[in-house]
Amino acid sequence: MRGKQGQQGPRKKDEPIVAQSSTETDWVSRFADEVIAESERRAPGKPVVVASGLSPSGPIHLGNLREVMTPHLVADEIRRRGHEVRHLISWDDYDRYRKVPNGVAGIDETWAEHIGKPLTSVPAPAGSPHANWAEHFKAAMVEALAELGVEYDPISQTEQYTSGVYREQILHAMRHRADIDAILDQYRTKKAPKKQSQKPVDEAELEAAEGSGAAAEDDGSGGGAGYFPYKPYCGRCEKDLTTVTSYDDDTTELAYTCSACGFAETVKLSEFNRGKLVWKVDWPMRWAYEGVIFEPSGVDHSSPGSSFQVGGQIVGIFDGVQPIGPMYAFVGISGMAKMSSSKGGVPTAADALQIMEPQLLRWLYARRRPNQSFKIAFDQEIQRLYDEWDKLEAKVADGTVLPADAAAHARAARTAAGELPRTPRPLPYRTLASVVDITAGHDEQTLRILGELDPDNPVTSLDEVRPRLDRAENWITTQVPADQRTIVRDEPDTELLGSLDDEGRESLRLLLEGLDSHWSLDGLTTLVYGVPKVMAGLTPDAKPTPELKLAQRSFFALLYKLLVSRETGPRLPTLLLAVGADRVRKLIGA
Repeated sequence: MRGKQGQQGPRKKDEPIVAQSSTETDWVSRFADEVIAESERRAPGKPVVVASGLSPSGPIHLGNLREVMTPHLVADEIRRRGHEVRHLISWDDYDRYRKVPNGVAGIDETWAEHIGKPLTSVPAPAGSPHANWAEHFKAAMVEALAELGVEYDPISQTEQYTSGVYREQILHAMRHRADIDAILDQYRTKKAPKKQSQKPVDEAELEAAEGSGAAAEDDGSGGGAGYFPYKPYCGRCEKDLTTVTSYDDDTTELAYTCSACGFAETVKLSEFNRGKLVWKVDWPMRWAYEGVIFEPSGVDHSSPGSSFQVGGQIVGIFDGVQPIGPMYAFVGISGMAKMSSSKGGVPTAADALQIMEPQLLRWLYARRRPNQSFKIAFDQEIQRLYDEWDKLEAKVADGTVLPADAAAHARAARTAAGELPRTPRPLPYRTLASVVDITAGHDEQTLRILGELDPDNPVTSLDEVRPRLDRAENWITTQVPADQRTIVRDEPDTELLGSLDDEGRESLRLLLEGLDSHWSLDGLTTLVYGVPKVMAGLTPDAKPTPELKLAQRSFFALLYKLLVSRETGPRLPTLLLAVGADRVRKLIGA
């Protein structure tokens, strides 16, 4: 299958070429330089080809997204320079179903009966509208990639294999199986072979074996009949628990048996389309077939004997050359355990886009070199990330931004095709989150509060602050625990008010006295920080001292307790606006 999403015309005159002068600090431009030069050397006059591979074996998490964003950013830079480029995304949907993932809604252990089948032959989770397991998990990623502005040519490996597209490559690999075996044998452990198990190898075992060549399904080794780099799916049970027992190069007759159901048959491989090359041969075959110039790989593929390293030698058997392939590092989640695609519930791109705009998510991948790890925030840290993004936008607007930061911003905010949709009036994320927290998402109350943030330039429609408002609301409702939500008191805390000393009552009087004249976000900020200064005999604009900061914290804690029965909460100016002047007077009137 070939999509048309990757086709691009010539660059328009007003489309910028991003940061070509800052290649020392801009990793995308540096790779683009290398890829263009290498493409012109290998395939002059042809489109530049970059590639990604994704397995829809379960939720496609944010670590997998780096597999896409790294070549996407490079491809997009190449497009900006006026070159034709194809970004291939191979859906590895013809891979075996390895194990039942934990925590995925709509499945139970009965799905274990499908282990060993192609992902496209496994039923989708219960209630899914999709035809099979692979399509179910592809769907959310396809939607997320569209929102992120990623243009690509999709390739279904199920369609490629079952339609016979790779037939010549398969026959070629079988003819050269001794050469492939010799390469793989350099990396295999030299221990005595263990007894062949009929039990499917699970994901954890495969990860442990990666780098040693010990996993039979990774390299095709094993069996008294010799080495074969091809594995049929059983004609009866559809599983790949098969062993090739003989193969004739002249007739292409291949015999196999299935250890799962006992089925055996002999087929002509020149006409047979129900099987695939083993992974360590399949990947380099595709590099050669597609003419891939650039494809990154995860850190797990960088060790001796790993798929990328071995593939660099095997690709020569197919008259190909290994792509430029940077290793990319781990992507973590702030406040959560290390991601694993074998477990359900791991955050995906779709999850991230529920709480952040595409620009911010793109920026997190663009600003770090592929070999640098980073975290994506699902906790309170998201507010700081948004503050950092907004400061960057301000520097871009006033021309004070550094070149590398400008390049990362440009790649986050737009692609070669144009600017991504954005919030017309991007108010601070933490302010929006506080408002929807206090109002519980009530539109009329939210608009009232946002309209009072800046009386000289009021928000008159919630559309002005969307989609950022919606992302902030989703964050509050899905990521903030119920016991951390803000609940404004209905009645005054008479016991606390009655226990105040003269100084406490005077501080509240000063606050109430200044409410009307300071009723805006900036005004209330000045007021709440200024009251402790006045109480200390200073002017409202006095510079803070350690003693003054202590007095301010004490005053803030008192206000929080009177308003929300806690010592902390949303920023006080936002909280006061949200509560409303009349209710503030009722709750803190001393």
